[in-house]
Amino acid sequence: MGVSELADYPWDAVAPYAEKARRHPGGIVDLSIGSPVDPTPEVVAAALTRATDAHSYPLTSGTPALRDAIAAWYARRRSVPSLTAAHVIPTVGSKELVALLPLLLDLGPGDVVVHPRAAYPTYDVGARVVGATPVAADDPDEWPAATRLVWLNSPGNPDGRVLDVPALRRAAERARERGIVLACDECYAELGWEGPWRDQPVPSVLDPRVTGGDLTGLLSVYSLSKQSNLAGYRAAFVAGDPALVERLLTARRHLGLMPPAPVQAAMAAALADDTHVQAQKERYRVRRALLRPALEAAGFRIDASEGGLYLWTTEGRDAWESMDRLADLGILAGPGHFYGPHFPQHVRVSLTASDERVSAAAERLRAG
Repeated sequence: MGVSELADYPWDAVAPYAEKARRHPGGIVDLSIGSPVDPTPEVVAAALTRATDAHSYPLTSGTPALRDAIAAWYARRRSVPSLTAAHVIPTVGSKELVALLPLLLDLGPGDVVVHPRAAYPTYDVGARVVGATPVAADDPDEWPAATRLVWLNSPGNPDGRVLDVPALRRAAERARERGIVLACDECYAELGWEGPWRDQPVPSVLDPRVTGGDLTGLLSVYSLSKQSNLAGYRAAFVAGDPALVERLLTARRHLGLMPPAPVQAAMAAALADDTHVQAQKERYRVRRALLRPALEAAGFRIDASEGGLYLWTTEGRDAWESMDRLADLGILAGPGHFYGPHFPQHVRVSLTASDERVSAAAERLRAG
């Protein structure tokens, strides 16, 4: 399969439900896509402004200041010490890295790319673009013999599932035994909510408790879109095995995949400031505390959702029927059908709406 054979963009199927929701007297509450609505932090915007004299080509590898900031962030926020510039590179958002990683690793027909059963669609798309076979599996024992790349996602999109240290360690050990590249999409790592993740950081695949000090074959992918409201900046990075990072860097140089210089300066500023991250997490905590009990009062069950930006919920019937019911209330969600064939009765509800809109959604759900 090539690019020309990809299916239509799935969100087009949501348009009728969006139109129905817009007809609600109180207006639509769009909880379908995880696009931040809150302002970009001033400390980040100021750094971007200072860096606007960007007359030279930016470094594909990232400026020394940015690479140092990424390494320092992993040590401070993810319990991953000892990373250096050789372990990290910035990316043009995380979606392009997810989509292009099979290409950058020279995968093709006959190769298998494994991704979670409840999965962000781009893992599947990236495999299909190069002619590889995508396979949904959550258990390392289910990885096919031809597997070359495995994607983990913790906290998960759409389901908010968090992988603990033993689960990550088991996957890393199995991948290393078989010579498989293991990439963990950790974009929601600052947003832990339930169980132990309420009080301790969500673990990274690069955590020494996972790796035993050996990063061979391991990659961590992170985005600043969620923690810092930088979705429009396309600001992300990948870190891990220095041999793999160098291989990716070489390919990215040839392809011209480089974040703009002002964005690199803004990323360094964002990574150095934890205050705005905590403030943003508190905004999401308040919205989540409104939405979760309101959904439950309306007859929905919340599954997983231990971390991340979404509530993964079901009322025990087809997701399109739930989408229609929610649209009657002026609420737009994301159908589980978009995240693989395994969860046709779930819908994904995002926390990315204003406080006023989230309050309106909660009131409508309670009123029924």
